[in-house]
Amino acid sequence: MPNTIFTTLGAALALAIAQPAFSQDAIQCSFCDEWNQPAKPFNIYGNAYYVGTAGLSAVLVTGPQGHVLLDGALPQSAPLIRKNIESLGFKMKDVKLILNSHAHFDHAGGIAALQKASGATVAHSPHGAQVLRDGTPGTDDPQYDPKESFHIPKVARVKEVADGETLLVGPLRFTVHHTPGHTPGGTTWSWQSCEGGKCLDMVYADSLTAVSTDGFYYTGGPGYADRSESFRKTIAKVANLKCDIVIAAHPSFSDTFDKAARKTAQVNPFIDPEGCSKLAANAGRNFEARLQRERLEKAKAAGG
Repeated sequence: MPNTIFTTLGAALALAIAQPAFSQDAIQCSFCDEWNQPAKPFNIYGNAYYVGTAGLSAVLVTGPQGHVLLDGALPQSAPLIRKNIESLGFKMKDVKLILNSHAHFDHAGGIAALQKASGATVAHSPHGAQVLRDGTPGTDDPQYDPKESFHIPKVARVKEVADGETLLVGPLRFTVHHTPGHTPGGTTWSWQSCEGGKCLDMVYADSLTAVSTDGFYYTGGPGYADRSESFRKTIAKVANLKCDIVIAAHPSFSDTFDKAARKTAQVNPFIDPEGCSKLAANAGRNFEARLQRERLEKAKAAGG
């Protein structure tokens, strides 16, 4: 794939509505206050730093010709992420590239504000890029509900990137991995970070949870095809990535804060070459259980 050079959850969804009490673009949901609790930024490894909130990951990867930010959390998270970046001694204007895992309100809501503050290029899969431009997911999203649709600030300029493509910001190299399932445009990102002369393979893993509105079936339904095999391939893809350190889009899925609390100058719990395979194995078990429930529901509805 060509290189591109730059200088530059179901219940939560159902309750997502505009909330002027926070800001014009803020979103209120059943988990939003908990997710958006401030978190002190910290180093993960080398030039990679956690700059997200207590419940929503955002990672800053720094470089001599500009920095890369992964995910933007909620609209009301943008000031917290910016504060974390600046408290580490970095400048927002030096963020040249913003990458998104998937275009739901809890991971993409802050991207428009963060792009405006930095002037960065935003990149996503073609499907995810369109959702960012539209400001809301389409009918093909498992969490789509016409009665409870949600909107995020639209992102005007989004670079569409192909599976396997490499994005460059100076010496920083990020590889695109399309991982559809949780959303049709889901994207996982990988790169290398180095420390003390040792470079490790880093993975920012998109959500692998099968969350949907009531009545949606990954095994297929009226007007849409079975997506179970595609989701299985995504889980297997994440499991087989070169992966010394994995950070999940929700920090709890990769024990991010527990690892940070145990990190010392001598021991770094983030380093786990089996991290991606463990994350995928757990997701696979949960997905198969979900499919079994779907089959039972369909059988019951059919009178079987």
